[in-house]
Amino acid sequence: MSEERLQKILAQAGVASRRDAEKLILAGRVKVNGKVVRELGTKADASRDRLFVDDKPVELEEKTYYMFYKPRGVVTTMKDPEGRKCIADFVGEMAERLYPVGRLDYNTQGLLLLTNDGDLAQRMTHPSYEIRKTYQVRVPGIVPEEKLDALRMGVMLEDGITAPATVNLLGYNHDKNITEFNITIHEGRNRQVRRMCDVIGFPVRDLKRIKMGPLSLKNLGKGKIRPLEEEEIKLLLKTKEN
Repeated sequence: MSEERLQKILAQAGVASRRDAEKLILAGRVKVNGKVVRELGTKADASRDRLFVDDKPVELEEKTYYMFYKPRGVVTTMKDPEGRKCIADFVGEMAERLYPVGRLDYNTQGLLLLTNDGDLAQRMTHPSYEIRKTYQVRVPGIVPEEKLDALRMGVMLEDGITAPATVNLLGYNHDKNITEFNITIHEGRNRQVRRMCDVIGFPVRDLKRIKMGPLSLKNLGKGKIRPLEEEEIKLLLKTKEN
């Protein structure tokens, strides 16, 4: 194995995302062959050098990738100090070596990627990579086309105008007074879809993420987890390379 930057090796080992690995290095919590390293440009050979974080040896583990259908009322963490239901309640023993890529808020359901590949997690969540995410949205009321056009063009939020979104109207239910549509964004700001819908005057009733990058929720049952298929992993790693 050739030499690579420490933060990349730590991310690949599932210790932390690349960004968090940089923080560990700067804090002096990383050692290479017994010596504390604080320089972000430092390189090492994971097959030869001995790496430690907080004096615990770092072991490169096989990369694993899972898809999880998060239900509503579940926190996107492996532990919750408030005792609310979290991802660990669904994945069992695997919680020790997996962490979620990105977040879904407490009341949002849908697709989550779980992995120990910190390098991939960094690329899937960093805004510069513009990973597309599609959500199925249900709002009370009959949304006029011009309001959907506003979402397509971008709306002004308190943290700036949103990038143009792809919006596909799924239909109106006049009896129940509900509009359903899919929206695809790539920015991933906090609670972005909910805030966008608030701006156009149609607050979200139900929100579900159905796609994330090359992954699609498909027929996975709510609250279920499954390993990614070989072809899905290939598409993910292609995203990582790009």
